Order: sequence, then C-alpha cells, then structure tokens
Amino acid sequence: MSEPMSLVWLILSLPLAAAIAAALLSPSRFGRTLAHVPLVVACACAALLAVTLLAQWHRIPSGRLVSQAWTWFAAGQLQVNVSLALDPLSATMLAMITFISAWIALFSTGYMSGERGYARFFAIMSLFVFAMCGLVLANNLFLLLGFWELVGLCSYLLIGYYFTKPSAAAAARKAFLVTRLGDVGLVLGIFWLWKLGGWHTDLSAILDYLAQHRPAEGEISLACLLLLCGAIGKSAQFPLYVWLPDAMEGPTPVSALIHAATMVTAGVYLVARCAPLFVLSSTAPIIIAWIGGTTALLAAVLALAQTDLKRILAYSTVSQLGYMFLALGTLGTVHPALAVVAALFHLLTHAFYKALLFLSAGSVMHAMGGVIDLRAFGGLRRLMPITHLCFLCGAAALAGVPLLSGFWSKDLILETVVAASEQGGPYSGGYYLLLLIALVTALLTAFYSFRAYFLAFWGAERVPSEAEGHAHESPLVMTGPLIILAAGALGAGILLEPITHSLSQFLATTPTVQQAAQWSAATEWHVHFDWTVALISTTLAAIGIGAAALLYHRGEPQHLPAILEPIMSLSRRELYIERVYHVLIVQPLEGLAFLAKVCDNAWSETIRLIAALPGMAGQWLRVIHNGLLQFYAVGMMLGLAVLMTFVILRVAR
Repeated sequence: MSEPMSLVWLILSLPLAAAIAAALLSPSRFGRTLAHVPLVVACACAALLAVTLLAQWHRIPSGRLVSQAWTWFAAGQLQVNVSLALDPLSATMLAMITFISAWIALFSTGYMSGERGYARFFAIMSLFVFAMCGLVLANNLFLLLGFWELVGLCSYLLIGYYFTKPSAAAAARKAFLVTRLGDVGLVLGIFWLWKLGGWHTDLSAILDYLAQHRPAEGEISLACLLLLCGAIGKSAQFPLYVWLPDAMEGPTPVSALIHAATMVTAGVYLVARCAPLFVLSSTAPIIIAWIGGTTALLAAVLALAQTDLKRILAYSTVSQLGYMFLALGTLGTVHPALAVVAALFHLLTHAFYKALLFLSAGSVMHAMGGVIDLRAFGGLRRLMPITHLCFLCGAAALAGVPLLSGFWSKDLILETVVAASEQGGPYSGGYYLLLLIALVTALLTAFYSFRAYFLAFWGAERVPSEAEGHAHESPLVMTGPLIILAAGALGAGILLEPITHSLSQFLATTPTVQQAAQWSAATEWHVHFDWTVALISTTLAAIGIGAAALLYHRGEPQHLPAILEPIMSLSRRELYIERVYHVLIVQPLEGLAFLAKVCDNAWSETIRLIAALPGMAGQWLRVIHNGLLQFYAVGMMLGLAVLMTFVILRVAR
C-alpha cells in the first residue's frame, strides 16, 4: 500500500475510533468530561493529514490511487469490495469535511456542556464524520450506498437528539422518510448502472465498459435520473427539500455539520462524481439545472419572512445548494470541468460561511437561554461583539458582497450559466431564463441574510426572559472557531480561484472529469470572471442589503411596503407547500392506511369467527345433551309437532 493511501485509511479510521471511544466513555463517570476529546483530536488530526495529502499531490503522477482491503460480500455476479479511491475530487471533499468538522467539534464542547447524553452526542457526531469521509472515498457504488445510508442514519439520530421532545422526534422521522424516497431512486439507479456497466461495481470500470459498449441514450438517461433522485433527497432539492428546515430541531452544531460539511453536500458530490454519465444524456443535465434554479428561487422566497434564525439559514442552504445544482446542470453544454469546478467552488466557500452562520446562531442561542426567535431579542451587537462581527462576515459572504468568498463562487456559477446560454442548441433559451432566476435569487439572498442580521444585532437591546442575568458573549471555546471560519468566509474564495486558479487546475485533473471532457462536445474551457456579470450581481446585492437596512435596522417594522406585503405573507405561510403536500400526499396515504387497517381487521375478525364456530356449536350441543329425560321428551314432542305441521301443509296443497 502506498504512503498516501495509508494516510487515507488512517484519516477514515480516526473518526470511527473516536465514535467507539466516546461510546465506551458514555456509561463511565468520565463521559461528561472527556467524551468530546476523541472527536476533537480525531478531526484535527484528520484535517492535518488531509491537507498534507493535498500539499503532496504533485508527487502522485497517475492522478488517482486505489487501495482494496477485502471483499465485503459476493452474490452471483455481484461482488462488493471494501476499497478506497483518492483523486482530486475526493481529496478536496475530504479536506473540507475534516477541516470544518474539527471546528464544529471544538465549538460543540462549549455549546453542549451541561446537556444530557453528552457522550452519546459526540459518539454519533464521530460516526457521522466517518460516514461522510467513507462516502467520498468509496471506490465502488455499492460501498458508496452503504456509507450513504449510514449518513442518513446518523442524521436521524442527531436531528432527534432531544428524543423526548415531540417536535424533534417528528423532525427526525420526517428527515429519515423523505430522504428514503430519494434513496429508492438511488438504489434502483445503482443496480441499473451495474447492469449497463457489464456487472462492474467500480465506477471507473463501469465508465471504461461504457466507453467500449455505448448503450442507448435512453438507458443512460434513466440511470442518470434515478441517481438524481438520491441526490435530490440528500441535498434537499425540490420537491424533497421539506425535511431540511424541520431538521433545525437538532442541536445547532448538528445543523452546522449537516448544512456545511456533510449530509447535504453528498448529492452535489454524487452528481459531480458521475459527470461522465450526465454528459452522455441530453435530457438529464437540463433537468438538473431546472431543479436547481427552481429550488434556489423557491427557498429564497421561503426565507424572506421567517422569524426563526436557524430556519432562515436552513432555507438559505437549500437555495445555495440549488445554485450548485444549477452549475452541474450545464454539464451537457459547457465543458464538464467548468461545471464541476463552479459547483465545487461554491460548495467549498458555502461550507465556510454556512458553518460560520450556524455556529454564530448557536452562540446567540446559547446566550439567549435557548431562544432563537428573532422577535424575542435584538440589538445584540454590543452585548456579543465577536458573534456580531462573525455573523456579519457570514451574512456578507452569503449575500455576495464583493471580494468575499461567496461573491467569487456565486459569480462563477452565473458566468457558467451565461456560457451555457451562449452555446446555442435547444436549451439555450432555458439557460437564459435560469440566469434571470439566479439573479433574482441573488437579490433575495442579500435581503433575507441582512434582514436576519439587522433583526438580531441592531435596534434596541432586547433579551428574552430565559436569558435574564446571563446574556453575554460566548466563551473562547465557542468564539475561537467563529473567528477561524470568519477568516475562511472572507478570504477562502479569492485564495482558491481568482488569484491562483489552484482549485480549477486541481479538479480538472480528476480522471472522471477528464473522461467526461472526452465524451463532451465542448473542447475548450477556462475560468475567468466576467466583470459585467459581477457588476450586475453586486448591484442586486447592494439593493437587497439596502432594502433590508432601510426596513429592519430598527427592528421589525410596523408596516411593510405594499409591494412586499403579499410576498412576505406567502413566505410566512411557506407558500402553503407543506399544506399542499399534506392534502395531496399525506391525507390520501392516511386514508389508504385506514382502509387497509379496516380490511385487515375485517379479515382477521372473520377468521376468528370461523375459528370460533366449532366451539360455539359444541357449547350449544352441550346444553342440549344434558341427560334429563323430560328435556328429551319435550324435544321429541316439539319435533313431532313440527313434522306433523309440515305434512299437513303439504297435504293441504
């Protein structure tokens, strides 16, 4: 085994060992004081090793390393090996997951202190990080599916961490069931791809087989759309986004981990990993683009009028993931490397500022005695100066303020869509419309992010009764990670692309991206920043920030402008989408369940009646055969009377 792959196995083993250690500490008296240590140390070491791999990548000439450990199981033609693969795409994801998780783990030690189930929390968090690392390193689709489902299980356990709270238990069930809907498509897609790919399980072997035995486009499109179902569920895209806002019932560090570094990025990674397949389909990419564009705009509208700070951030995650899917939706039109780089660049910058925003919200929640409703507090900038400045950095990056990380990555997505619209072809008009949707979304994003900022930190100082006497800035163990992530939100974007172009050059060497380029009609690509697009997006961001400042710098206004009132009213009611789902899906299913229950009960009662008949007959016969002669004589007389009556009636006819 090569030295880099030894490091990869070590990186994967560290969070698993941390999970086992935290679980073993749980019943002991050290559980409340030491349970966090394994996760913090494991994530810190894993992050250092992952960055070391990136720094030494130039020593790997092949661009891809594979290490096979053992055969997991074999059944007929299906043989699944436990093997890991490292390439630029998985190495980038691995570094992001471990780095962000390390700071979230450190923050959690302060945030979760005093909570019941302290060791349980860190054990599941460690397992969550292990599952996500395994997902991006898996060398075959079936192993990826195993880690994919483990990610779903961990999210269920963490969202339902406060399992005695009915709303948290319901949110966990909802997340588990909704994502399972998408996972059905993923399972079918993997098996269909296994069949199309000559019964190979490794994606590289499947792609090599498809290069030699090209199936019909309809068969490839079916595989792509089935895989897309899984991506839509995990990455909370329309129509399966409804689980993510409710997932805010879990502890805030869980929200940060799910939204920034782990679960919701899995769908983006899956589509990027399978880029060659989507290039072969003429219909799947435009479907991805429309799903992404629609979700981005829809979630931005839903975030406009929310009063729960974490819920605003949840909808912003859904919206930003929509941007990433929009970029991947240009795979069939622009050069595949450009589409993948645009999506992954935004994924990386989003990880910094979204983790920052959620942890800042957690800092506020910690100081406010668990209250997160923006109507209950305000004017916190003097009370919590570090949290205030860090949240401002995150909100500015999310809004696309020039030179911050979100500005560069969002604009690259916009320029990718512009390039797709200029390529001609049957979908060029659709990409123009998607560009307009993306620009409107940029305006709304700036508005709702700074609405939340002004409501929380400006206006008159107000704290809820739950925080009386202990409303203060969070301790260093919580503010330290905020400062580090704020630095990333400010400078990661410009360091990764505009100055060095290191990310695009690195990701372009991924073997699957190169194979997609060979199958694509687009032959040239380069990352450049169109200052016209940048000027338009900056103007829209300025309008959104200015409108939020004008309306909310003193708190919630008494009256909104007439043009905003109907939009905000619909946003508060979440466009009635959940209600529509309830009427069209939940209620019919409940009706079918009730009907099935009635039928089952009727059938079971019928069976019980039939089974009881012999016993009933026996009871009746026992009453008749009682051994009393006079009883038998009366019976004989009655029988004779009935017989004589019958004979007389027959003769009378």
